[in-house]
Amino acid sequence: MPTVLQFTFDQAAVRRRAHTVLQRLPVLKGKPIRIQSARGLRDRHGPVHAGSFLRERRIAFDCTRAEFPRIFVHEVFHFAWVRLGNPARRAYEGLIAAECTMAVSGELGWSAEWRKRELVAADVRLRTRRWREYCCESFCDTAAWLYSGVVRHPEFTLPARSRRLRRIWFQGIEQRGFSL
Repeated sequence: MPTVLQFTFDQAAVRRRAHTVLQRLPVLKGKPIRIQSARGLRDRHGPVHAGSFLRERRIAFDCTRAEFPRIFVHEVFHFAWVRLGNPARRAYEGLIAAECTMAVSGELGWSAEWRKRELVAADVRLRTRRWREYCCESFCDTAAWLYSGVVRHPEFTLPARSRRLRRIWFQGIEQRGFSL
């Protein structure tokens, strides 16, 4: 099933921007997700580039054209994270926990980076909400790094070895496709 069938767009311009990005994505399965533009998006921390409304199957964007590919993939993968299943999520958490044990700095996006900086050892050990949110954002930022087509970005600060291990992890999962 072509990836493009999984999305409905409120604006033709956004559909055209997304088309190129969609060609880079692995197989995606699931009900359509509505894509729309919205001004002044915020979360509990302040202004944001986009927001995923999982129960509504909707993503709202307030980002520049340059940021759109990276942000689009990040938001799409929020839908993949919730459908990934506990074994796969736990496996990803294990990969990230190993990075934390080795004190690996950096991330592949600001949404994961600031959460990583706020973690303490007990968060990892106890799998706190803070830890689980960080793992979700790390997963989505890693997907954006892999599939958006953006080669370099100031927010890509994770060392090459960790990037390589994350790429290998994703390759193992993407063979079966991602449910949205």
